[in-house]
Amino acid sequence: MKTALITGTSKGIGLETALAFGRSGHKVFATMRNTSMAEDFKQRIAAESLDISISEMDVDSDASVKKCVETIISTHGNIDVLVNNAGIERHGSVEELQMEDFKSVMETNYFGVLRCIKSVLPSMRKSQEGCIINISSVSGHISSSPLGAYAASKFALEALSEALAGEVKPFNIRVAIVEPGIINTQMASGISIDKESLYPHSKRLAGLFSASLKTPTPSTLVADKILEVAESGTWKLRHPVGPDAEPFIQWRKSMNDEQWVDWSACSDDDWYESVEQNFGLNAR
Repeated sequence: MKTALITGTSKGIGLETALAFGRSGHKVFATMRNTSMAEDFKQRIAAESLDISISEMDVDSDASVKKCVETIISTHGNIDVLVNNAGIERHGSVEELQMEDFKSVMETNYFGVLRCIKSVLPSMRKSQEGCIINISSVSGHISSSPLGAYAASKFALEALSEALAGEVKPFNIRVAIVEPGIINTQMASGISIDKESLYPHSKRLAGLFSASLKTPTPSTLVADKILEVAESGTWKLRHPVGPDAEPFIQWRKSMNDEQWVDWSACSDDDWYESVEQNFGLNAR
């Protein structure tokens, strides 16, 4: 049995990951910014008699992260697995999205992960054992409008994870990046059309997500992959997950940068035709 700290567990991937770890016999500390959102989660824990404790932790706050991690370590001993899942999404063109939104996304998706990593690393390093799993996205490889702010945070997370992996491997600490494609979550269904935008990209992407979610990929698929990474002992760094994740990544790799820019800048008709031809999705 391992002790796992999982962030962002109020819903979606985080909640399902906490349940997956609990069902596999691990002791789980499920954290979230607002524990008042956890009533249904608590009922599921009780119904299955799972060893899951719900704790309040705001990854945007140095003090909150420090307090939560120190309490867990002092009370229960080392944290064996850290799953950095907490994340937010804001979409819009670079011109139109507010600076506050750019800052908020980076604060949670990048600095929030960094806070948690720095809090658990000393004990993991001392015990010469640990596993850190950072939940990135296909957007950690692909940047397109109107997800520029979100992709920037995930590109940063990928870079941080890659550097960290080389630093901590001598201490027997594994680092993994899990990269979901389009998953049936509240975040994915929230990709909407900005009718006031000067740019066509929000309409295009909303159509792409809507078309993909007609055959939804459940959060449990990502949760199972995270659990597999933690339990397998693998040193593999990147783990795309979902039926569209690897195809999206390879599609981007098939183009040079200029071709990618031209694709994003093409007419609506050419864009929709390309998506249908490459992925069989009618995003109109």
